[in-house]
Amino acid sequence: MILTVLVMMTVLWTILGRIEATSGVSARGQDAITQTLRVEIGILRQNSQMRGFLVTGEESYLKQYHEGREQADTAAAALRALYADVPAARARVDDSLARAADWRRDVGDPMIAHARIDRLAAQDALRAVGKTVTVTPVLAPLRALRDEEAANGLAARDARIAALTTGKIALALGGLVMCAVAGFASVLLARALARPVVRLTGIMDTLAKGDHGLTVPDTDRGDELGRMSRAVLVFRDAAAAKAQADAEQQHVMTEVGAALTKLADSDLRVTLSGFPASYAALERDFNTAVGRLSSALGTVRGSAGGIATSTAEMHAATDDLAQRAEQQAASLAESAAAVTEIASSVRGTADQAQAAIGVVDRATADVRRSEEIVGRTMTAIGDIERSSNEIAEIIALIDGLSFQTNLLALNAGVEAARAGDAGKGFAVVASEVRALAERSANAARDINARITNTVQRVRSGVQLAQETDASLRAITTGIGEIARFVAVIADGAGAQAASIGQVNVAIGEMDGATQANAAMVEQVTAACRLLTSETVTLEGQVNRFHVAEEAVAAIAPERPVATRPAAARPRPRAMPAVRGNLALKAEVAEDDWSSF
Repeated sequence: MILTVLVMMTVLWTILGRIEATSGVSARGQDAITQTLRVEIGILRQNSQMRGFLVTGEESYLKQYHEGREQADTAAAALRALYADVPAARARVDDSLARAADWRRDVGDPMIAHARIDRLAAQDALRAVGKTVTVTPVLAPLRALRDEEAANGLAARDARIAALTTGKIALALGGLVMCAVAGFASVLLARALARPVVRLTGIMDTLAKGDHGLTVPDTDRGDELGRMSRAVLVFRDAAAAKAQADAEQQHVMTEVGAALTKLADSDLRVTLSGFPASYAALERDFNTAVGRLSSALGTVRGSAGGIATSTAEMHAATDDLAQRAEQQAASLAESAAAVTEIASSVRGTADQAQAAIGVVDRATADVRRSEEIVGRTMTAIGDIERSSNEIAEIIALIDGLSFQTNLLALNAGVEAARAGDAGKGFAVVASEVRALAERSANAARDINARITNTVQRVRSGVQLAQETDASLRAITTGIGEIARFVAVIADGAGAQAASIGQVNVAIGEMDGATQANAAMVEQVTAACRLLTSETVTLEGQVNRFHVAEEAVAAIAPERPVATRPAAARPRPRAMPAVRGNLALKAEVAEDDWSSF
């Protein structure tokens, strides 16, 4: 069997080596095909982008032209590295690269340079050499190399298929041989192992039926059968110990069940005894727990009595507190009503004072407007007086001009008389000018008299306006004093109203606190009643249990309920109604806040 396995391993190792060798050749061939395609695509890109630049003249084609060159160079470098140990293949790659360089030197770069100068001429030149100069010769070595690698890949694939077929045949033959050897070995092993195993199986069936006194054979053997026999011996001893433990456990469960039944019947005087050593801790813990529970229930019984006594005292105290809270609430309600009425009166006084301040402010504003009007009137009268003086000066100037004109006309008449007949016409004109000058002088004197009369009246108006302004200033001063007095009164009334309002708020807060205290007292009273009921229920539940005499002796005696008589509730005193400023002087006959 071992020889068969060695032969199969040798055959498989040889086949795997052949597959690995062909896989390496195939992988390099695939890489070579990929890189030759990249070089070919790069060269074709140079050709197509050069033609695109000749047609359009766009610089983007030149960028693609140079990228194609870089792509071809990069892929060619990868091919050279891939064929580092194959000189013939490297020679083909170098031949293709040299042809590509010649094409760029002879065709590509010159055409691009020519197109930069004259694109149409470059197109014509390309058409002329297009059929004779192509990139097909450049790509011929690469394509031949790619075809050769494709043929090598097909041969490697055929070799792998043949190796796999040989491996399958070897595996099939080896499997048949191993199956035959295994069948023969199994027959021998069955004869050597079946009888002891059948004997151990019967012993295990007997153990499963509960017979723990049988003897286990073959425990002294050193092989696997001996180990199995010793394991069966351990199983027998463990089964015997388990049977004894089950019996002890059943006894313990019976005793514990009986004790729990007594506990369910409220009998805490039950104890456990006579347990095996393995259950001594359970016996001790159960007895300790029941004893502590009995002691705790005795303590609870005594505490329940004390709680009942304390609850009764709390109930009496809360009733007394509730009565006092009601008395305080009634007194606070009466005080709040009186303070509210006083606050209303003071607030009315403050409002009236504020209204008076408003009236005084409006009167002051009216007087100030009158002062402004009088001031503007005096200003206008002063302007009129200045204008009258200016007019008088102008009239005096006109009077002087009339006098000069009259004098000139007189001189002209004298000169005309000297001239004789030649000056008669001029004498007539001089006479008319003299008459006109006299009328102008008369009119100027008349206007001057009227302006003088007007100025006197304006001066009288100015004096009256000044007297009116003095009277208005006196009125303004008086109104200001009245406004200050009324403001003082209003401030005092407002302060009194604010103080009384604060007192009213404080009384309201005290009333609210008293109401809250009364509500809490009611809640405490209800809680006391509920606590009393729950205490009675607790005592009834605790009294159902039968406890030991020591726990009964530990119960504290009940305390008597101490009650206090409720305080006498005084009759609320009626508060006198006060209004107006008399609310500030209300006298209290006696202090009625003692109960608060």
